[in-house]
Amino acid sequence: MATHIRVIIFIFTSSVILLKHSEGARIFTIVNQCNEMVWPGITPGDNFGGGGFPLKSGQSIVFTAPVGWSGRIWGRSGCNFDSSGNGSCETGNCGTNLKCAGSGEPPATLAEFTLANPDFYDVSLVDGFNLPMSVRAVNGVSGNCSTAGCDGDLRDDCPSELAVKVGKRTVACRSACDVFNTDEYCCRGVHGNSMTCQPTYYSKKFKSVCPTAYSYAYDDPTSIFTCFGADYIITFCAGRKQTVCTYHDNRLICNGSNRSFEFVHKLLLFMISSILSLWLLA
Repeated sequence: MATHIRVIIFIFTSSVILLKHSEGARIFTIVNQCNEMVWPGITPGDNFGGGGFPLKSGQSIVFTAPVGWSGRIWGRSGCNFDSSGNGSCETGNCGTNLKCAGSGEPPATLAEFTLANPDFYDVSLVDGFNLPMSVRAVNGVSGNCSTAGCDGDLRDDCPSELAVKVGKRTVACRSACDVFNTDEYCCRGVHGNSMTCQPTYYSKKFKSVCPTAYSYAYDDPTSIFTCFGADYIITFCAGRKQTVCTYHDNRLICNGSNRSFEFVHKLLLFMISSILSLWLLA
């Protein structure tokens, strides 16, 4: 009987160790698949290169953030910084600095995170759109670890009244709230709750391009996701279904991998093996 108890305790302890990853740091891989350079901005940025850096087309970079980190990641475009990190961008400015100490100026596509147990994450177009973005959870143990973000580029079909242009190029698409400043579009006043703040012509336009992103303030059901123990791949200019990979524990992990199944499968095999060993020893 004592042997049985010791094995059960051992199995339980092993399970706790396997689950321990959900309490540790998260790995963030930021990928630029645009045909142009992007300057990601992150706030708070202490764990992310100081909050801003250039990312060439086809380049990726990896950071680690602790549980408890809550912040925003966005892309800046059309930037020009000097050797001291002073300059400006066509979209997504955070003042005149390469390294962001505050949020970016709208319009900007935002990825938002709160790392806990579970993590919460989303892509938001509430402040407008400047670059296609997706957030993929990989290595997740459980939860709704779906991909948030865009399938296309809203700049290609931005309504003229919302368009931000540099010369003849549309570089961003403003939110209807930012342009018209009405209670209906800004979800305030009598429209300041989920019952009265409803999708509009403009938010539906945004949603058609980014089906799993916030298109207005109360667009929660299809826009916010929770995941236990995941790492995250943030990609600029890639569709939600496109395969993107990162390194974790010295092995390649790609979106679409099913760590939950692998975890449960290995744990069950271990438990069955332990029980069989008990029977043989009895």
